[in-house]
Amino acid sequence: MRLVQVMVPAGKRETVLSTLDGEEIDYVLSDETSGREYTAVVSFPLPTEAVEPVLAELRDAGLERDAYTVVLNAETVVSKRFEKLEERYAEDENGNGDRIAREELEARATEMSPRLGAFVTMTVISTVVATAGLLLDSAAVVVGSMVIAPLIGPAMAASVGTVLDNDELFARGVKLQAFGAVLGVASAAVFAAILRYGRVVPFGVEEVFSIAEVRERLAPDVLSLPIALGSGVAGALSLASGVSSALVGVMIAAALVPPTAVVGIGIAWGRPGTVAGAALLVVVNFVAINFAALATLWYKGYRPESFWRLDEARATTIRRVGVLGVAILLSTAVLAGVTVASYESAQFESAAHEEADALLSGDAYVLDVAVTYGGFPFRQPTAVTVTVGHPPDAPPPGIAAELSRALDDEAGAPLGLGEPATVDVSVRYVAVEDARVGSDGA
Repeated sequence: MRLVQVMVPAGKRETVLSTLDGEEIDYVLSDETSGREYTAVVSFPLPTEAVEPVLAELRDAGLERDAYTVVLNAETVVSKRFEKLEERYAEDENGNGDRIAREELEARATEMSPRLGAFVTMTVISTVVATAGLLLDSAAVVVGSMVIAPLIGPAMAASVGTVLDNDELFARGVKLQAFGAVLGVASAAVFAAILRYGRVVPFGVEEVFSIAEVRERLAPDVLSLPIALGSGVAGALSLASGVSSALVGVMIAAALVPPTAVVGIGIAWGRPGTVAGAALLVVVNFVAINFAALATLWYKGYRPESFWRLDEARATTIRRVGVLGVAILLSTAVLAGVTVASYESAQFESAAHEEADALLSGDAYVLDVAVTYGGFPFRQPTAVTVTVGHPPDAPPPGIAAELSRALDDEAGAPLGLGEPATVDVSVRYVAVEDARVGSDGA
């Protein structure tokens, strides 16, 4: 429910009141005594979905857009006429459904776009916290970084600016998103470099990229796309319905902050190529969130106020949706390829273990198989290290040459395209005493 207050210009009092009476809306009229061109203030409660059509009727009746209009939240309205008004708009198939008025949407989107100083501060803090959480391998700290990330506002501002043909709001949303992405990567890189060269985190390259929280964002798959699309839809729906967007903001940050921090970590450790997958994930998520939010707001029926700007706004929206859609399709093709390549990698690891087992005899057995990958977007195995355990009184079985020949056949090119990479195979032998106890306890 909303409480609307409108300043009535001189000569428009009877027209405004007759419009409200025609809609059977309760109102309170107060004389305006400031001596300006306004003669009265009229206050009236409305269902949320009725705000936009009623304001449109008042403007058609001659109420200028420059008139003083305030829309407030109303907790409770006790009135039989208001109840009938609610029922009428709830049953109106041509109504606005449960969405807020165009004016409210624009105001909320503007309010959610933070000032530059606050945006910079919160972005740096959230990225630094995310970087620390990734290096600590702490999911709780990473989640904490998402709570303070100010990323939902710019994404929603760009989408609202498009559907309402507000170029200034659109430009501000796009600029803040681009600036936030660059600032996030730079902040993570500087902070990670301080930790690395200050010996606070004395990890080598292989160690830092083997951290679970970091590793899972190095090779994104196609399942990353629904997360970003869902975030964009949820953000637009929460904005359009007038409910709190705080939790949705966390969801959007979950898609953007951790991979941004991983990119910064890769730069700090001198391996930007290794984090190309995380960089792709950042780009895909930004594009998907904007695409989903823009399409959702247009589907909800938001259009420019001026009829003459409708065709221009429609053309702009279609053009931007098309550009974002093409970008998503291209990104999806890459992510799908990465997904298939990841499956092939898992198959290769399993085959390496089975081949090594088949070559061993006696009491020797495979303790571990570690595979090193290279290349992006389609990872290829470049090295395999097999750890073999054998009894101390038995010579280590020599299987390296035969295993290398067997794995050359297994290491095909990603997706069957191109030439397969040469895999370096090494075997480590560990003398292991058999400490297992038999069933008789001996």
